[in-house]
Amino acid sequence: MKLDDRIAIVTGAASGIGLATAQRLAEAGATVMLGDIDDARGEQAGADLRAAGLRADYAHCDVTSDASVAALPQMIERKQGKIVNVSSDAGRVGSLGETVYSGAKGGVIAFTKGLARETARHGITANCVCPGPTDTPLLQAVPEKHREAFQRAIPMKRFARPSEIADAVVFFASGRSDYITGQVLSVSGGLSMVG
Repeated sequence: MKLDDRIAIVTGAASGIGLATAQRLAEAGATVMLGDIDDARGEQAGADLRAAGLRADYAHCDVTSDASVAALPQMIERKQGKIVNVSSDAGRVGSLGETVYSGAKGGVIAFTKGLARETARHGITANCVCPGPTDTPLLQAVPEKHREAFQRAIPMKRFARPSEIADAVVFFASGRSDYITGQVLSVSGGLSMVG
């Protein structure tokens, strides 16, 4: 998939899925710019929401919405654009012990769908990629017994590689998804099979 004439704004590109996404977009020919949202803030948002439990600091919940609408005026003016948000399957099906995290990720999904309805008339698509457990520094911080339990629950019996999540983002950013908007794609090795 070639993205030679595209400019991609990627936040959270310091490591993991964000870094892999920036690399894949660059390989496809896009001009990649790092978003002006502090990468450390984006990288830490998931960890902070999980750690805080029900007392979460909601200041982190605006990371996705800020990034999604930053270039919207230019997209509307050009009558074209692609918005691809990364959420989590926890936002689709919930996750034990991660109520606030699941809720925040569910909010990203709802935000994406609302944005898709609002922007379709301008030739802009908005879609969401929902990774399951992915081999990132955040997952490596999880105790080994929990990682093993996660892996046993995944039908494909392994964690996603960050590049596999990035491939889904590249698909939504490409011309191959021009008639797809408001959709949520799980990249979870079959862990969550919801319609």
